[in-house]
Amino acid sequence: MRVDELLMEPTLAQEVADEAARLPVPPAQEQERLRQQLEASERPPRDTAWPQVLQAPREKQDTRYADPATSHRPVVGPVLVFAKRSFRRLFQPFINEVMRRQVEFNEALLDSLALIYDEQRENARAQAAWRKDISERLERLEQARPPDRER
Repeated sequence: MRVDELLMEPTLAQEVADEAARLPVPPAQEQERLRQQLEASERPPRDTAWPQVLQAPREKQDTRYADPATSHRPVVGPVLVFAKRSFRRLFQPFINEVMRRQVEFNEALLDSLALIYDEQRENARAQAAWRKDISERLERLEQARPPDRER
């Protein structure tokens, strides 16, 4: 059964609701334990800071602007630097337009990577919580198990 089937077929949704109504009410202590578990697994507010791993790419996302022009040549270096700077000033509007889509792509890609990073971190946290819960349940079951009889 898929969610879209429940949404599109009201009779199926009603059948599921009827079956759910027939389920026994869980004990109060189990309800409280589940409530605490849900509160513990509630997603914390998102960090507005970018993840450290994405800081360097974020600083380089805008490809429209280059680093300041330099040259290592001693004699013709200042002339080359002047030519580079002049070219940049003259053609900057064209460069901006040509690189606009690349900048938009870079921004979208970095946003997606940040979202994936947050989801991975959240999944790891949830898995750790579930692992802890399973371990606690297993420990309770082992304590409740009667000792093995020796033959």
